[in-house]
Amino acid sequence: MKIKGTCKRDGRDFILEQVVAGGGECPWDGEPFNADYAATLVDAVERAEAAGTAFEEALGTIADLNPEFTLQSDSVIEPLRQQLARLDSRLARRG
Repeated sequence: MKIKGTCKRDGRDFILEQVVAGGGECPWDGEPFNADYAATLVDAVERAEAAGTAFEEALGTIADLNPEFTLQSDSVIEPLRQQLARLDSRLARRG
């Protein structure tokens, strides 16, 4: 899964792979997204993309099996929305 982000400092878009490649830095201005926890951030970004890909593939397999049930979209999407809202609500700190 290719997850996209937007830098809170300059509003430019990027894909999370660029954050990993840059060691936790913004691909555009070279400033760290979190100077104190860059390694933790990079690890979490890698895990989020891998988990997203695995989840997407698993849902595809479930759909291919055409089971006699449906999934409630909100049970999948709402927890993700809550975490995304937490990211959106935090303001960038300049140091």
